[in-house]
Amino acid sequence: MNANTFQQIAPTLPAEPGIYKYFDRDKKLLYVGKAKNIRKRVSSYFTKTLQSYKTQELVQRIQHIEFTIVPSEHDALLLENSLIKQFQPRFNIDLKDDKTYPYIVIRKEPFPRVFLTRRRIEDGSEYLGPFTSVGKVRELLSFIRQHIPLRTCKLALTNENITKGKFKVCLEYHLGNCKGPCTGHQSLTDYEESLGRIRHILKGNLTPVLQHYRQEMQQHVENLAFEKAEIIRKKIENLQQYQVRSTVVSPTLGDIDVCYLKEGENDQAYVNFLMIRNGAIVDTKSTQLKRKLEEDPAEMLSFALAYFRDQFQSRATEVIVPYPIEYPDAQLRITIPKSGDKKKLLDMAEKNVRFFISEEKRQHALHMTDKSTDMSDVLLQLQEDLRLLELPVHIECFDNSNFQGSFPVSAMVCFKEGKPSKQDYRHFNVKTVEGINDFATMKEAVGRRYRRLLSEEKPLPQLVIIDGGKGQLNAALEAIEELGISGRMTLVGLAKNVEEIFFAGDQEPLRLPYQSEGLRLIRFIRDQVHRFGVTFHRNKRSKAAFRNSLEDIKGIGKSTTESLLKHFRSVQNVLDATEEELSAVIGEHKARLIKQEKPLSHFPKNEQEFPFEN
Repeated sequence: MNANTFQQIAPTLPAEPGIYKYFDRDKKLLYVGKAKNIRKRVSSYFTKTLQSYKTQELVQRIQHIEFTIVPSEHDALLLENSLIKQFQPRFNIDLKDDKTYPYIVIRKEPFPRVFLTRRRIEDGSEYLGPFTSVGKVRELLSFIRQHIPLRTCKLALTNENITKGKFKVCLEYHLGNCKGPCTGHQSLTDYEESLGRIRHILKGNLTPVLQHYRQEMQQHVENLAFEKAEIIRKKIENLQQYQVRSTVVSPTLGDIDVCYLKEGENDQAYVNFLMIRNGAIVDTKSTQLKRKLEEDPAEMLSFALAYFRDQFQSRATEVIVPYPIEYPDAQLRITIPKSGDKKKLLDMAEKNVRFFISEEKRQHALHMTDKSTDMSDVLLQLQEDLRLLELPVHIECFDNSNFQGSFPVSAMVCFKEGKPSKQDYRHFNVKTVEGINDFATMKEAVGRRYRRLLSEEKPLPQLVIIDGGKGQLNAALEAIEELGISGRMTLVGLAKNVEEIFFAGDQEPLRLPYQSEGLRLIRFIRDQVHRFGVTFHRNKRSKAAFRNSLEDIKGIGKSTTESLLKHFRSVQNVLDATEEELSAVIGEHKARLIKQEKPLSHFPKNEQEFPFEN
């Protein structure tokens, strides 16, 4: 897949955390990756030029992209690890093992200890996690021990040993970190209640823990023990600020299927399927159904579930669904969760369905999918509306951009067979026009474009749209006449805002029906050239502002600025770079000067986020 092809599908990717999967032309999984922002991460593969050979090889093989949205970057990391272990894609060479992630274990023993481990042993102990950071786990254990006294010793606290008085309390007891179960100061029942609170905390279920502490605090207040009440109040405050939970990995879930269905318009329905194995999501799929008779949602959901279970060869004995369904398998347990981990999985499936629906609607509106209106019919309608002699299978559209009279640029987009041909999109830096002259700028851009096509003996478009009024249209016609190609293509002007179409020499504009398929295509082309031009214009002025800001620093010149832009590719990347990274390109002294001055600290963030062209 090349960069131009990718640009057509980039808007369909979500700007949310999740995982993405790359497939080749044979639908073989090549790579699984995680992302805090799926759209930005996937786009980076197709926009960066400084890539390793292996990455270039991967990008060349990509023919299809799938993704799954998850609640957080933490969940994306765990889901990525699960999928890599499940499918072992060729380009995921750094395969992670179970030992990569730490767990918190509640050991199976009298007065169980709670500690960090990387090894899961089938000894009946309870494992909570996994977690993506050892530091976070240690911080979590410290947090728990500050609020819930537990033993940390390795003594064999059997009832017999405690009764015989074999042990004495240690320093941890005197510090208040342990209640002394080794000498009978704490009962097993009380200790188990403390473990129960720990389980609630690790599962993100803080309500019963907070309720317990509020009751305890109230008792201290009633007994006028205000210092003890203040200690409990601080515990409550700390707990309210604490959150931890993985939605995509939970060892207690086992093997489960999740299926969510949402009805759409015109007898359409949309379904997402999640396949959970050993408590981790190992596969996911969204698809569309069409009601044929009078099936209700439960019937369609049952049909979809059977389809997916067959496709994925699922043998799970439990399925999570949003409402009751009838399923022809008495051994399959149907669960309709109201809260907890299973409800979170159902919510995740719903979120993926909603995104799938929004993308289907957006693409349908823009005629970007095979399910949309046949583009040949749209082009025939446009030919009739504009009284064209030829079917407009090749359309080009021009637009100018400037900012308060500065940085004038032009942009051109190309549509073939009614769809964007992004490899033919072009930007134009104004070369011959002095000052701000919108008409002359348009003439230059149109002239340069078709002079180039003539010199390369490439076909001319049947229709050229000039985004502007009569002045811009006349300027474009002058360029066409000077090239001697008048009459070989039709030029029209599209008045901004009111969407009126002008022909050269006509006194009155042409107004197409508002719901006309031809006008919808023209609108889409106009929006494309506007977006393409504005992006290029912002790029240019942010680049200029960045240069000015840097070159104002004593000791930083034009060549240094060019080196930074060439290496880091964008303003934002330069601003985000560390002093060490800058030093590797321009030397320690200049890097220190730039970091001390903090260039562009006044510049709006959205002006720094547009990548520079090659």
